[in-house]
Amino acid sequence: MSNKPGKFTIKYVYHSDFLHDYAFKGGPQMKIVCFGDSITRGVTCIKGRLRILKDNYPTVLQQYFGDSSTEIVNKGVFNDNSDLLVRRLDKDVIGEHPHAVLICIGGNDCNFKWNEVAEKPDDTHVPVVPLERYANNIRHLVKTVKEQGITPILLTLPPLDPKRYYQSISARFGKSIGHWIGLSGGIEHWHGQYNRCLKKLINQLNVPAIDVRTAIKKAGDLKDLISDDGIHLTAEGYKVMAKTIYTDLTAQFAGQKAGSGI
Repeated sequence: MSNKPGKFTIKYVYHSDFLHDYAFKGGPQMKIVCFGDSITRGVTCIKGRLRILKDNYPTVLQQYFGDSSTEIVNKGVFNDNSDLLVRRLDKDVIGEHPHAVLICIGGNDCNFKWNEVAEKPDDTHVPVVPLERYANNIRHLVKTVKEQGITPILLTLPPLDPKRYYQSISARFGKSIGHWIGLSGGIEHWHGQYNRCLKKLINQLNVPAIDVRTAIKKAGDLKDLISDDGIHLTAEGYKVMAKTIYTDLTAQFAGQKAGSGI
């Protein structure tokens, strides 16, 4: 596999049945559901306040497709984790009858109940959704949508800005969390661990994926791409995310057309 932007260097197979149908049958409007948490919803942080951007990644992705027969549906919900995605899968994905679903989830799964950490920084604390359950949830999401004839596409976790993320949570919960974070391997440890788990699942499940994490890291200064809280993206960051997804999808689409001689 080539090392193009937005692609893994690890090996995986890119199944794109929904693109195949679109390219070869010229069928009905292609529909893609964007399924996830506040990153999908389009939340950003400006001067300490969370806001929803109009130019979230699904909206920008729709702009890239323009007036073509492609419909992008935003099903991002603030503060969601993989447990909650499993609960609303039937309503927000299967009930929409899309050709494909872009799944971006994990940032809240690997988060902690910081008020409890602040109160007892010497205790052991576990993420909101433990890693094994997170992996099982991803397996369930992929298996279920495949059974419905929907193509799942997993997105890697957008990166953190560790310094600003620590500043954000310590301002809310106090400096005592710093002691626990130091003992636990640093602020980015868990986030990276869940992303590595996701990449392993991509190989194991033989599922399509787009590496938005690497694309955002390579796109420029993270201060311009990640907002004040160190975890949500800026408008520019969401544009990079959307462009990466669009480029990967259309490259696959073009490859299928070229291979068919149409």
